[in-house]
Amino acid sequence: MASRPPAPLDPDAGIPDLIRRLADDSKRLALDEVRLAKLEMKDNVRDGAKGGVRLAIAFGAGVVALTALTIALAALLGRLLNGNYWAGTLIVGALELGAAFVLVTRGLKRMAEPEFGFPESREALKETAQWVKAVREPELTPRPARADLPRATQGNGRIPERAD
Repeated sequence: MASRPPAPLDPDAGIPDLIRRLADDSKRLALDEVRLAKLEMKDNVRDGAKGGVRLAIAFGAGVVALTALTIALAALLGRLLNGNYWAGTLIVGALELGAAFVLVTRGLKRMAEPEFGFPESREALKETAQWVKAVREPELTPRPARADLPRATQGNGRIPERAD
């Protein structure tokens, strides 16, 4: 996103012109903030979707593989335990639960990686708020009393004496 160079300052510009330029700049700034938020949201959703797809693929492959392994391993352990197929099934089930826990933990960790906030937008809004505060501060500060204002010089560069 390329930013425009600042408009040249015209010392003879009137207040309506300055207000119009300020409104245009504010509108452009708001549109840029919205555009940035949309880009961040797309990136975060895409990263989250990739983690979800990986988790779903791992789950599907795990179900198929564990079904085949469950049958084979339960039969093998049941035969080794003198025909106690129930004990073989319990042992295999406990192993499968451990493997499923590992897969789910990894998938959830992957889904937690993308930040679903808007760090760049948040930072840009802070900068905008500081800018607005800096622009408004001169309006909020009291004007100096007439006696505190610098006096104009005469044509010879000397300040005239006050008649108090």
